[in-house]
Amino acid sequence: MINLQKNETKILQNAKHCKENRVKLPTFEQMQNPEKIPEHTKNELKKISLWDSDPNNLFRITWKNEPLSKGGGFGDVNYIVIPKEISGVNAKIIALVGKWFPTGAHKVGATYGCLAPSLITGQFSPSETKAVWPSTGNYCRGGAYVSSLLGCESIAILPENMSRERFEWLEKIAGEVIATPGCESNVKEIFDKCWELRKTRKDIQIFNQFEEFGNPLWHYMVTGKAAEEALLKEMGPKSKLAGSISASGSAGSMAFGYYLKEKFPGSKLAVAEALQCPTLLNNGFGDHRIEGIGDKHVPWIHDCRNTDMIIGVDDEVTIRLLRLFNEDYGRDCLMHYGVNKKFTEGLDRLGISCIGNLVAAIKFSKYFELTEDDYVVTILTDSMELYASRMEELAEERGQYSKIDSHKDFQLLMDTGIDNLIELTHYEKKRIHNLKYFTWIEQQGRELSELNDQWYEHDEYWGKIFSMASKIDELIIEFNNLIDKS
Repeated sequence: MINLQKNETKILQNAKHCKENRVKLPTFEQMQNPEKIPEHTKNELKKISLWDSDPNNLFRITWKNEPLSKGGGFGDVNYIVIPKEISGVNAKIIALVGKWFPTGAHKVGATYGCLAPSLITGQFSPSETKAVWPSTGNYCRGGAYVSSLLGCESIAILPENMSRERFEWLEKIAGEVIATPGCESNVKEIFDKCWELRKTRKDIQIFNQFEEFGNPLWHYMVTGKAAEEALLKEMGPKSKLAGSISASGSAGSMAFGYYLKEKFPGSKLAVAEALQCPTLLNNGFGDHRIEGIGDKHVPWIHDCRNTDMIIGVDDEVTIRLLRLFNEDYGRDCLMHYGVNKKFTEGLDRLGISCIGNLVAAIKFSKYFELTEDDYVVTILTDSMELYASRMEELAEERGQYSKIDSHKDFQLLMDTGIDNLIELTHYEKKRIHNLKYFTWIEQQGRELSELNDQWYEHDEYWGKIFSMASKIDELIIEFNNLIDKS
């Protein structure tokens, strides 16, 4: 659960620190509805860039930023509707666009959701303690960024095989960057590094995205609401939401699907993972190239009982579509088959895991034989700003992209099928839930009673977490008032 017990002495200390660093904190309500942000803050935002280390950018942790790199205000939710010429299905696939968050990825929101409750209750002290952000990519970037806005030192942990762009950016923002062995699948090595730091460092606090409930709470409140608004804007009188698609990862993003299942009864939540590391699909393991989604364990914050389908996505498909969507021959090919030129030119809004989510949404649509009245919603977590080096590596590894390559890859996209997926029964959901025991009880020291509560006291357990947002907002308002008085 999220601990909201107060340490009054530290709260006063934190308020003074935030005053000195010109920090004010946004509420969940303001992240949902940025029109409620104070006018003086909006005026300050007109002067700064989206990625600047300026405390005012905390108020840009929303899906509603104007799509500008500098000086933008707020508007509607940033999303796109995938054209049938690309998806090959009749269903309408809506994809929220994460490119217009600070750091260019929506994970900055999850890090804020984890850090803010500890800051406003005095459980974390930015003037005394370094924030540690264990991650398979974008989460540690978001954590290091939010820490910098708070005037706090940070330690970023991520696998050594992540893209070069991530490391180059982190070197400028994080106080310390630790590269652990392996790739996206090697989460255990990240956890081991966290235990090493706990034993050897007294000046740290670890915000582990795989077990911090501020992660799904942020997505439930902010991403879920954004997805609902996008759907209501697009849907007609006969339309219905068929399902939400999210990569497995830390399991935080899935919470937008929990929210939508409540708002659109009968809709489903499907979770995508790399076929090369099919942890949820068949208790499998392995390495893969869909950067940032993690594997080889079930996160503590994954509500397995609320998950309806598992979809395996071949990482070779995502890599080939990465080239199709971004090489000149690839875009010419897409336009040849009827894709709008303007939409084609905007395909750099999809990073590697975004392409994986798109493929999963197509597989979901084909499996359920969805019609033009059906809607599917997914998330574009980041963009090609983080993967230019991967394009260079692919050219070196496979040669220059050709016209023939583009048509082969387009056919690969059109041939997306319903292989390697499971529509989960009650006991298949329980099988996935039971996998938590080995990571979280045996290795990480969580309580067996809480594991059982997640399953057997399901509605009460998860409902309590997602009802905490209003209380956190009250505490944020109190804390901001305290900053003014400091």
